[in-house]
Amino acid sequence: MLLTGASGRVGEAILRRLGEKYDWRLLDREPPTGEPDHEYVVADVTDEEAVREAVEGMDAVVHLAGDPRPEAPWDSVLANNIDGTQTVVAAAANAGVEKFVFASSNHAVGAFETDERVPELYRTDDEFRLDGTELPRPSNLYGVGKVAGETLCRYYHDETGMSTVCVRVGNLTEDHPPIDYERGQAMWLSYRDCAHLFERCLEADYEYEIVYGISDNDRKYYSIERAREVLGYDPQDNSVEY
Repeated sequence: MLLTGASGRVGEAILRRLGEKYDWRLLDREPPTGEPDHEYVVADVTDEEAVREAVEGMDAVVHLAGDPRPEAPWDSVLANNIDGTQTVVAAAANAGVEKFVFASSNHAVGAFETDERVPELYRTDDEFRLDGTELPRPSNLYGVGKVAGETLCRYYHDETGMSTVCVRVGNLTEDHPPIDYERGQAMWLSYRDCAHLFERCLEADYEYEIVYGISDNDRKYYSIERAREVLGYDPQDNSVEY
């Protein structure tokens, strides 16, 4: 399995629980801080030759790399998040990779949270929840880049048949939900549930999917029913318990 952006928070959550389960090849633009437990490639995702070599022999690719800043400027979004994703997903498709897992973001639909809709963020029923079938509505240029990545995944699935899943990651924190941040609590994703969700992305059978990556919080704006149905996602954590 190839994991790009391996040194980020999502990569940390995945490797902490799944590091021994799969034979990983890790790719990041920064060298590891210590002796890595897996094969480690230091490369930028915009380096086509390095990426082609990295995907060779891989059954699946989990693509996390990119500029993670919600306020990232356009030149960085274009280079790292759009061009970089195109480089990785194209290399994966051309190499015959079976599954491509793309870390999208809640920012791809952040502009749905208008003044009229925000109070519904904290409901405990499904009436107002986004479920992945809605049109994208990015709230910043970072979100635009994630929407582009989702579209690239759709294109390469249709062109080559490679299974692709886009995970709109919520608010990932390790030990507890964000404190004094109700929106973050509603879209909380624990490290445990994060690793489990990406494990299901690697194990389940699917064609092209968009799912939301949050824990099973009582109050949530995003539905996790598609992730349950298609991937077998069974989250264990709930922000209300904190």
